[in-house]
Amino acid sequence: MKNFKRILSLALSFIMIFSVCIIGAGAAEAADYKIVSPYADVIWSGDNAWGAYRGNLHSHTTYSDADIDLETMVKKYYELGYDFLANADHGVTGVEWNKEPSRQLLYSYQELLGNRVAHLTDEDYEAITSGTYNNRGRKMVCVTGGNELNNLSLSKNHVNGFFLPSNVGNGFGGVENEAGYEKAIKFVQDNGGLSHINHPGDWLETNANPEAVNDPANIKFFGDLILKYDSCLGTEVLNEKNGTTGYDRILWDNLLMYCLPYGKTVIGFSNTDAHTLDNVDSSFSVFMMEENTVENIKATMQNGAFFAITRKLRGNNFEIGPKEEFDVRNTDIPYPMFSELSVDGHSITVRATDAQEIQFIANGKVIAKQAIGDGAVVLDLDTIIGAKDFEYVRVELSGAGGMCLSQALIIDDGSEPLKFEQKTGLSAVLDNLLIAFKGTKFWTIFQEVVIAVKNKIK
Repeated sequence: MKNFKRILSLALSFIMIFSVCIIGAGAAEAADYKIVSPYADVIWSGDNAWGAYRGNLHSHTTYSDADIDLETMVKKYYELGYDFLANADHGVTGVEWNKEPSRQLLYSYQELLGNRVAHLTDEDYEAITSGTYNNRGRKMVCVTGGNELNNLSLSKNHVNGFFLPSNVGNGFGGVENEAGYEKAIKFVQDNGGLSHINHPGDWLETNANPEAVNDPANIKFFGDLILKYDSCLGTEVLNEKNGTTGYDRILWDNLLMYCLPYGKTVIGFSNTDAHTLDNVDSSFSVFMMEENTVENIKATMQNGAFFAITRKLRGNNFEIGPKEEFDVRNTDIPYPMFSELSVDGHSITVRATDAQEIQFIANGKVIAKQAIGDGAVVLDLDTIIGAKDFEYVRVELSGAGGMCLSQALIIDDGSEPLKFEQKTGLSAVLDNLLIAFKGTKFWTIFQEVVIAVKNKIK
């Protein structure tokens, strides 16, 4: 009997140990992911805290089609407290603000209309870039090499190139539609620059068809471009007053879900795209950097350690909102801003200023939403069903002064990324022929006529 009891006891112990191992293995499997944050290196407070630098990478002057000359535009950004600025005129590569960029015949009408065309004096340039102009005490960095390509396009398939040599990209007319996007992105990469896709909702005409941002064909098209070209960092998700781009945040979520399985994130940019002074305070970014330099600006564009902010957005943007439209441009209301966004294990901690509400978005869905005050908000993903299957989590702050978006925090389960493979063979040849045809002015004009007729019939 004693031997039987001893054997039974050993058997029960073995079963208990085996059960614990199974449970432990299950727990480990459920926790088998990590959150990869673009803000991981940011020092948020203390003596070595990084600066939060307000900047814009997409603005215009009378050197192309804007109403305001370069001198006046630069001084307006400086007056509003911007820390860096890239001018990106259409088909005109930006140079130092005290120099004249390559003049394009296309824009000679500016002076015929009586518009002023002027750059900064050497003295004003030195004062603005050192911070002594009007005793501001903080410099505004000149980011050269910006150019909004495809300037002759009728279909608004615009691409911003950055860090291009001053003699490259001037007069880049481009072609229409899909062919024009790829031609411009490839041109920037071949010339050692970086790029992002501008206001995609304008090309998709989402005001008339909001569901275009959920169309798999559109998601695949933009996603494949981002995957194919390493130098293409992402898309504008906020642009100017968001008049034609109000649904681009939804497209961004779709592109993140499309691209992240291949190991590449999609960075969301926010720019004023200002052609007039009233839009200088519209959409912009805040870069987290140790020091405000061109080198750090370039690195931050690539690593995503910045926030996208807008002062105007329409309401009813599908599930992610906002419910009501807001427009607080050119007011003294401070915009919401992160003072901390950190990760510890499966927890995300947020502190913010001038924010009333916070929402967390994963795979295009709002997974948590609440009021936010002066204290920290902590989201523990272990309390969210299905969190291990998320591709990313991003955070949005809303306040009286607008909306502030984080970049995507990536959920990495350690699996090997998919390999991006381009289509080959006869099917690819036929696709390229169709894309080339749609890149012609003839097709684009025909397409616009058809749309106009349809709208008239409606």
